[in-house]
Amino acid sequence: MPIRSVPSAPPAARLSRRVLLGALALGAAPPVLARPGLLRGLLRDRLGAQGGASRRAEQFDKDAPAVPPGQTIAYGRDPMQTLDFWAPDPAVPVAGAAAAAGGRAPLVVFVHGGAWSKGTKDNGTGRWKIAHWRSAGYAFATIDYRLVPAARVEDQVADVAAALRALRDRADALGVDPARVVLMGHSAGAHLVALVGTDPAYLASAGLSYRDLAGVIAIDGAAYDVPRQIADAGTFMRRAYAEAFGSDAARQQALSPTLQAAAANVAHMLLLHVQRPDGVAQAQGLASALRAGGTAVEVAAFAGTGLQGHVEINRRLGDPSYPATATVDRWLAARFAR
Repeated sequence: MPIRSVPSAPPAARLSRRVLLGALALGAAPPVLARPGLLRGLLRDRLGAQGGASRRAEQFDKDAPAVPPGQTIAYGRDPMQTLDFWAPDPAVPVAGAAAAAGGRAPLVVFVHGGAWSKGTKDNGTGRWKIAHWRSAGYAFATIDYRLVPAARVEDQVADVAAALRALRDRADALGVDPARVVLMGHSAGAHLVALVGTDPAYLASAGLSYRDLAGVIAIDGAAYDVPRQIADAGTFMRRAYAEAFGSDAARQQALSPTLQAAAANVAHMLLLHVQRPDGVAQAQGLASALRAGGTAVEVAAFAGTGLQGHVEINRRLGDPSYPATATVDRWLAARFAR
């Protein structure tokens, strides 16, 4: 990454390359760069927030029940085109939605986040989701997908649809009810699942339609409206969005769930968010567009701010003591009722 030139300073006042790179990531302006004490403080706060969020994520998983290894299934030829699948907890009697389908379990499919360029199903899912919804009698799957810049966002959405197809094709062997599948994603994954839910072309390319999807849950997502997200973003995230979505206005619109929601959407969508201003605005904008397009959409807000809140809603979802879990439980029960 190139370094911006700054006015020369005495050796004792010069910034290290690491500090300077951190300043650029924070979007620091040249006057700030000339003030090492302030800059180092900003960088320390940023890194401290990230480190704290990471430690909290690890703690949430530490407290979660143990989860056995899932069954890994390849849905494409690329090494990233795999998913892990868990059948319902065998210790839980077959009842409710599964019993009504002759023992076939409803299925929740999760898509991890990571700014479209990083993350995996192994580090982005969290054990609470798997343990909780298996104990509710649901099957659970979490997918990997190809990452930017080796792949495009369009390829990532196509990967989500291809993974759904692979699960549907194996429904009999997996004991899954193909008529009751819900797609769930967090952060960039929320954007991907929302785009599956608003642009039917991706499912169609996999030989599927909205009849094959009972609903979509988007968790504290970003870039539902790509042009607005880029306009509202700081310098660091603006670069991430530019890498994912480019500068072509038509492409940005095509990759914006909010701008694709005029019609032909999934029948039901649930939007969860914490109190990040851009996340709130993006969720509200998408909800309005979905309602105008005829989709039954619910929006639920939860405590939490910044990166900490963004991580917490993902990692604690499934924890019975976390408020969002009851909201999702109720919504899933309604989608899976027969």
